[in-house]
Amino acid sequence: MSSVRSGLAFLTLLVSVVAAAPQTPPPQAPPLPPSGAQPPTPQPPGRGGGRGRGGVQIMTLTSPAWPDGGQIPAKCSQAGGDVSPALSWSNAPDTAASFVLLVHDLDGAAGSGFDDTLQWLLWNIPGAARALPEHVPQGGSLLDGSRQISVTGPNYRAPAAPASGPAHHYVFELFALDTMLDVPAVGASPAQTRAAVVAAMAGHVRGKGVYTGLFKRTE
Repeated sequence: MSSVRSGLAFLTLLVSVVAAAPQTPPPQAPPLPPSGAQPPTPQPPGRGGGRGRGGVQIMTLTSPAWPDGGQIPAKCSQAGGDVSPALSWSNAPDTAASFVLLVHDLDGAAGSGFDDTLQWLLWNIPGAARALPEHVPQGGSLLDGSRQISVTGPNYRAPAAPASGPAHHYVFELFALDTMLDVPAVGASPAQTRAAVVAAMAGHVRGKGVYTGLFKRTE
């Protein structure tokens, strides 16, 4: 009889302990969106032009010498005097500290054949500039502080695609940078200088404009 009383006393104590223990509420499901609401769209990672300062702005590059994608006149070719064309641009970013102009012949193979022909590379064009005059003079360093090189030296190398084949595509690419480039115009081969300029541009491009022209000799 005493064992029964002891069992009942133990059960009574157990029930009181369980009742006194704090109760953890069951986890709540997240609230449902209102009827007809669109689920949130995940945001893609940033696609800025480097260092989190925004994307690359599209600039407009033009020349009075020929229409974009048109025939380059003989005056601007090796057959007519190696005169560099006048160029102008607009919609440059406010952060532009300098500009780089890269002119290359997409159809002209150089070196091992993987590179195209460097017709002209002009860098450290002042950030306030919005144009280049016709017939930029030769020389590694110009009066405005810009520097230049081509496959044949510190000058504009005019188009000279032979008459025996199709017209070559000459691309003028203008880049707006948020810095100046500490790359000398002398002391290295044109290919090495081009590679050094491109490497120094990485992470600093804030704007870009493109203009193209076609050329081949008539005889």
